[in-house]
Amino acid sequence: MFYQPKDGHGLPHNPFNALIVPRPIGWISSRDKDGRNNLAPYSFFNAVAYVPPQVMFSSTGTKADRDGTKDSVANIRDTGVFCVNIVAQAMLDAMNASSASLPHDIDEFAHAGLEKIQCETIDCARVSGAPAALECKLTKIIPLDGAANIAVFGEVNGVYMSDDCLVDGIFDVNKFTPVGRLGYHDYANVQAPFELRRPND
Repeated sequence: MFYQPKDGHGLPHNPFNALIVPRPIGWISSRDKDGRNNLAPYSFFNAVAYVPPQVMFSSTGTKADRDGTKDSVANIRDTGVFCVNIVAQAMLDAMNASSASLPHDIDEFAHAGLEKIQCETIDCARVSGAPAALECKLTKIIPLDGAANIAVFGEVNGVYMSDDCLVDGIFDVNKFTPVGRLGYHDYANVQAPFELRRPND
């Protein structure tokens, strides 16, 4: 099968995000200018550079109370900071609960039954119990083609790692079972990581 997106795919569901898998989940925490916390997962997320360390996520929808975007982007636009929380299998249900479309004055931490901890370098909360978190300063917000598509880039200026996940100086994913997004309503977890060295390593 071959199709051009402009002509449609003719399938029951859009296959696009089922082809780019697995995608890491950026569980983005932010805080608005009035001090209200927000937490939401984004599967269009990744690291984009080492030095300085940088990440990005993109938002592809809107909320009626947020002027053409979602709470995360609106908060980050106003405050200039956000935190990426890494999702473990044990927090999958809470992550899913935090994806609900709620009024902007509702705290998703509370809605999902999560404890929060104040970040070290930015005025933002992070998820207590997450295996890792990246404290980020906004560098760019870029509107993308299409309705409500917005990419957010940030420089990581603080890194939290759970001591339980550090083994002989290595951040060990076997200690928390990472979760990734597939297509449709599907997810995957990492249960059998393996090492493969590059030819020049």
